[in-house]
Amino acid sequence: MENQRVVPMELLQLVYAYVLILLAVALARFRSIGQEKQLLWASFRMVTQLIVVGYLLQLLFAVRSPALVLLMLLAMTGFSLQIAGSRSKVRMPHFYRVMGSSIVVGCGGVTFYFCLLVVGYSPWFDPRYLIPLAGMIIGNAMNGASLAAERLSSEMHDRREEIETAICLGANPRQASESALRAAYCASLIPTMNSMAATGIVALPGMMTGQILSGTEPVTAVRYQIAIICAITGAVAITSFLILLQGYRTYFTDACQLKGR
Repeated sequence: MENQRVVPMELLQLVYAYVLILLAVALARFRSIGQEKQLLWASFRMVTQLIVVGYLLQLLFAVRSPALVLLMLLAMTGFSLQIAGSRSKVRMPHFYRVMGSSIVVGCGGVTFYFCLLVVGYSPWFDPRYLIPLAGMIIGNAMNGASLAAERLSSEMHDRREEIETAICLGANPRQASESALRAAYCASLIPTMNSMAATGIVALPGMMTGQILSGTEPVTAVRYQIAIICAITGAVAITSFLILLQGYRTYFTDACQLKGR
């Protein structure tokens, strides 16, 4: 395939695109669902955030400083933690400590493994690769992590009597919480498994589509997409596992008793 120039996106074309958001707002108002302001605010936040990120990436590409790249990754992790916290209706004890450490270890480890060994570019801090790949991994892992944390909270609440009975019969906290942990881990992986099952048949992923639009050979784009899906799956699995490994312990006292409701 001939490597063609990307079609430029002018301001007027963005205005045409934003008309679709306004259409969604109009339909929401027509059906009286009461989400018009939320839709407008979410779209405004999306546009603002992307513009800011665009200029930040231009700066990072020009400066190519490892310190600035790591600072950007830290900011991305912080925002993902804030978003996960705002989504959770019921939070586990020590929510931010458990989620933060799990995201840093799970997503950070997978990101650098993927960038250094799978993609293998140099230098390791090249923002043109590291930032977009980290964003995809962190963003998808955040969804699985949020599901794991919220499901664990629900399971520990709903199974309270079952867990207390198991403790009274001599089980340790891990054994008593096993059913809750299994259900929470399964829930965290469902969106990723569904996405993998639909990829290539129902939907063409964004990374692959973007590469094809930029002139990349379709087979090369497919290889990158397979690799990033593997990385995302690994990050979701590791991050969710770490959350559950730390999270269930926060529901018990040092005497292995369930904390108060």
